Amino acid sequence: MSVELRSAQSLSVAERVELFNAGYEDYVIPFRLDENALNGMTKAFDLDVEASRIAVRDAEPVGFGNLGLRGDQAWIGGVGVIVSARRQGIGELLMRALHDEAAARGVTNVWLEVIEQNEAAYRLYEKLGYRLVREVQVWTLPADSSHGSAREVPAADAHARVRVLRHARDPWQRADGTLEHYDDLRGLETDTGAAVFRVAGVVQLLQIAGDGSEELLRTLRGHGTVSVLNLPADDAAAESLRALGAAATVRQREMVLDLQTRG
Repeated sequence: MSVELRSAQSLSVAERVELFNAGYEDYVIPFRLDENALNGMTKAFDLDVEASRIAVRDAEPVGFGNLGLRGDQAWIGGVGVIVSARRQGIGELLMRALHDEAAARGVTNVWLEVIEQNEAAYRLYEKLGYRLVREVQVWTLPADSSHGSAREVPAADAHARVRVLRHARDPWQRADGTLEHYDDLRGLETDTGAAVFRVAGVVQLLQIAGDGSEELLRTLRGHGTVSVLNLPADDAAAESLRALGAAATVRQREMVLDLQTRG
């Protein structure tokens, strides 16, 4: 089998959307993008289209690997192979190519998340040298019209407070680098905690820190259904979400590769 790897720039946005959706066909959790969603992800998550890779076989794109870059850190923003080309080593080929692209750009660590049901991908990442960092969860908290007592404050003030209070690194999708790309951020504070969020269809809780997370969450759900992406399982906010009746809808493993020690 002859597979050529090309920069993702060789495809139009529409072509990359089509390939992304084909690569995630029959995925554990249904997931589809349109052009607006892909463009939004590319901007918010610093996906480098030039460094990202497309696998081509017989002139047909059969797989993709997205690479996000921020300084000396990188993130795998999705790897997929179309159904007819799976189990032929293309996913591993794409991953190794992304590692090479990252290393060439001075990256030291590459991060990713893998859904816990995807054991085949998890075994591949272990083979490539990734180590498990922590378990993370996607939470959904239903809306409730009874408002909490947290105060709304400028997003910049809440974010500054979060940076002082937090004890752990936020995942790539909610990291400080991601927040820099949003112009619709809002902030909440209590006497002991703070949160940064945006309302885009649902209430996207981006960062939360400090004591009293339950009161922050009570206030947030007054704005609509709250979604929290990849919250560490041992985060204090996870217990507050559980107490308020939220559901952990997706469980993932966060992993990291040290490029300086990879095999």
